[in-house]
Amino acid sequence: MSGNQALNINSGIGGSADLQITTNGSDWYWAVCAVMTVASLVFLGLSFTKPRTHRLFHYITAAITLTAAIAYFSMGAGLGQTPILVEFMRSTSSVSAAGTREIFYVRYIDWFVTTPLLLLDLLLTSGLPWPTILITILMDEFMIVTGLVGALTRSSYKWGYYVFGNLAFFYVVYVLVFVARKHAAALGPNVSRTYLTCGVLTIFLWFLYPIAWGLSEGGNVIHPDSEAIFYGILDLFAKPVFGALLLWGHRNISPAELGLHIHDYDEMPNAYGVREKTGASNGVHNGVTNGTNGTTAVNTV
Repeated sequence: MSGNQALNINSGIGGSADLQITTNGSDWYWAVCAVMTVASLVFLGLSFTKPRTHRLFHYITAAITLTAAIAYFSMGAGLGQTPILVEFMRSTSSVSAAGTREIFYVRYIDWFVTTPLLLLDLLLTSGLPWPTILITILMDEFMIVTGLVGALTRSSYKWGYYVFGNLAFFYVVYVLVFVARKHAAALGPNVSRTYLTCGVLTIFLWFLYPIAWGLSEGGNVIHPDSEAIFYGILDLFAKPVFGALLLWGHRNISPAELGLHIHDYDEMPNAYGVREKTGASNGVHNGVTNGTNGTTAVNTV
């Protein structure tokens, strides 16, 4: 046997829906998986061109695409899904046979991990205080969970979850557009330009996700193959393209400019903000001796 046999091999796992992806949809999912995997390797590789203290955004961004690669691997194999009775029976040929529709819950597991990381990339870039970052991420998680519960709900109550999810989404947009943008502008043109580029892209794409949900899991308007293409294109722009733009912008931004004071093992400061010296000095020091423990506090030049 030749070609993509993943759906045949895994046909008995997780239940079989009347309306599910075909081999074309599976091929598309594999292609997106490959792009996500390559992007993860590139982002990780680029991290080694930076000091360890400057790799935070590389690691976060690589974690986003790596998580997405695993999700798309699962979807390409026809795994991580369950059949759900559709609310709307359509007469159009592409979805007319649907009594049950394939819902990929693994997609939401992906989003539950990756969307907070995307926001962390953006909000750390803007220099927002941690309390604001945490409440924004919490609202994002609320948005993803309500989307999953709505997708798995067989009745019209799914639209209640849809409304709750969108309310949380609007809060996230408010923070990105009004609060974080002002913080980024205060940190200088490099930070502001990077934040605006990635922030505008993210907001535009994220407004399209509820539309995709309404046409697929929610309203059963489009075929799962079309759903795969819609979500796949959005994810490619929201993750690898977003990551490339973000890391390109960060090439001239130091973490310290964002209020991120990250120290390596040989740069650990003491309570006075300077390194402690316990042996012979290899550099210039200020000669101040700590009378309590006899160590010499030094500022190495």
